[in-house]
Amino acid sequence: MSLRELIKEIDGYDEIRKDIEVSQKYGMDYSVQKGRTQQIINLLHPKTLNLRVYEIIEETASTKTLRLVSSDGYLPPFQAGQYINVSTDIKGIRTSRPYSISSAPNQIGYYDITIRKMEDGFVSDFLLNKVKIGHEFESTSAYGNFYYNPLFHGNDLVFLAGGSGITPFMSMIREVTDQGLSRRIHLIYGSQNPKDVIFHEELLERRSLHKNFSYDLVISTPPAKYKGLTGFLSADLIKKLVKNIPAKMFYLCGPEIMYGFCCNELEKLGIPRRKIRTEVQGPPKHITEQPGWPKDISAEASFKVKVKGKIIRAKTTEPLIIYLERNHIVIPSACRSGECSLCRTKLISGKIFHPQAVKLRKSDAQFGYIHPCMAYPIEDIEIMI
Repeated sequence: MSLRELIKEIDGYDEIRKDIEVSQKYGMDYSVQKGRTQQIINLLHPKTLNLRVYEIIEETASTKTLRLVSSDGYLPPFQAGQYINVSTDIKGIRTSRPYSISSAPNQIGYYDITIRKMEDGFVSDFLLNKVKIGHEFESTSAYGNFYYNPLFHGNDLVFLAGGSGITPFMSMIREVTDQGLSRRIHLIYGSQNPKDVIFHEELLERRSLHKNFSYDLVISTPPAKYKGLTGFLSADLIKKLVKNIPAKMFYLCGPEIMYGFCCNELEKLGIPRRKIRTEVQGPPKHITEQPGWPKDISAEASFKVKVKGKIIRAKTTEPLIIYLERNHIVIPSACRSGECSLCRTKLISGKIFHPQAVKLRKSDAQFGYIHPCMAYPIEDIEIMI
């Protein structure tokens, strides 16, 4: 088979070919943009955005959506499933957190970010309880790789969501159903309690209106006389709900504990790792329980960190970036999950621990660079910023 014939066998080839023909007929002649490359890049992916809270929507007793508009009158496009990293000042500390955009990408009049109350949540508590309409933030533009790829992901998608992990999926679901796209989506949404289910009524309505969207809710700790699906997102449950499993592409987003469990369950069903997409997780809740953690380092340990000619003290159980921010040393970051590499920092001396989820480059290990958003000191260290 020739290369030309092989290319025609790629799933979605005909649709892409039609899109190219339409673009060639009706699209813009970009040759007139010659010499404006950097200007166009800055327009599509600016380093920072100035956002203002236009509306606050109460989703559940513990969850709110902040509808953000641009203070400058322009928001760049994004892919459904991506996130922005929102910066704020709280009690004199400049810090940031990534939040998936839950609104659809087919409109960019606003970005929605949906926030659930976290136990001991420094930033989530501020956003849920202190922020009012008109509050202004600075954020990054959209980042992340947790989005649909028409060349590799096919048209049969299964979304496994847990708790607030529904937020990137909501953007994808709204995009497909709002635009009448041909993708088939089956959402299986796990929640501890029916009262904590985010977007439930909207999901039910979209399920009733669109044949290519299926929705199953699974409650792990159901109240008395609950009649819906219960338990966890196990292999048996997935097998019961999903038909023709080998033909599906699986997306997974939820709390940290869900990742290991669901990935193991999908492996039981014979799903290859290349057909499982996962969102970045954030720092683990209990770092000392992570594989490879040094057994002689207790959860109460703390170490000296030398940076910019000063010495700070950092506990070993929280990411290094938190202690830098508490000492008013702010470094660029976006994902805060060890993936984007924006916070990449030179380790001069000492040792740190990176969880397995951190996506280190080979050159990082070779030349001594760390990701402070997911780096935990396990002895006295010196870093260069």
